[in-house]
Amino acid sequence: MTAKQPLIGVPACVRSMDQMPFHVVGDKYVRAVSLGAKGIPVVFPALGDLIPLAEMIDRLDGIMLTGSPSNVHPTRYGQTPTPEAEPHDEWRDETTLPLIELALEHGVPLFAICRGYQELNVALGGTLYPRVHELEGRLDHRAPKVENMDIKYGPRHSVDLTPGGELEKILGVRRIEINSLHWQAIDQVADRLAIEAIAPDGTYEAVSVKGASTFALGVQWHPEYKVRENPASLKMFEAFGDAARQRAEARAQGRLALAV
Repeated sequence: MTAKQPLIGVPACVRSMDQMPFHVVGDKYVRAVSLGAKGIPVVFPALGDLIPLAEMIDRLDGIMLTGSPSNVHPTRYGQTPTPEAEPHDEWRDETTLPLIELALEHGVPLFAICRGYQELNVALGGTLYPRVHELEGRLDHRAPKVENMDIKYGPRHSVDLTPGGELEKILGVRRIEINSLHWQAIDQVADRLAIEAIAPDGTYEAVSVKGASTFALGVQWHPEYKVRENPASLKMFEAFGDAARQRAEARAQGRLALAV
């Protein structure tokens, strides 16, 4: 491993297959880390406190939180569980929520996508809507019911970027077109988060961590899909990769304070 190839941790989801639990990550996420961020994806299981997270984070140069069919368990943000908020993956919650706090505390670059975006808000004290499309005046943000993945992950609506915000600095524009494949959305934004992009219906689509020492961004859409074919998506992953390389170099030179 050299500083040119940062190690990017990617926590897995727990899925049931043949009545057995498996730890899995979608190919498009690890491929985006490799092709977009120019990093080495390191997939690790969702085992909660069975993993010494502080020890592991000392060995990583970045963390990417992926999307998932599952949702953050409502008890994590003070709500009563209902069928509308299912399915859940409580092992992933046990892993990613404390991992977010550790990454921010120790200056590890963090890129949170879709479920990861929602995890970021919940970990810092925010709340979620379980079914945003049922709210009056909101768009239907769910995935199109089509077989063609290019259509499913194709542009669905615009978002306006916050003037002077972190995402505008990365992309150099005030508006972009994004895909949309989510049921849940941010309700109350955590105090430590700044809104970076808003959909035409008022849905918060991107946030950054206020005062973060490095890249710490979350988006509700899916920039990982065919990352090299979308200029905005590629710029986000390149900025994430650049931050991870800076950490890798500092780690190689022994300039990092360890988490343990």
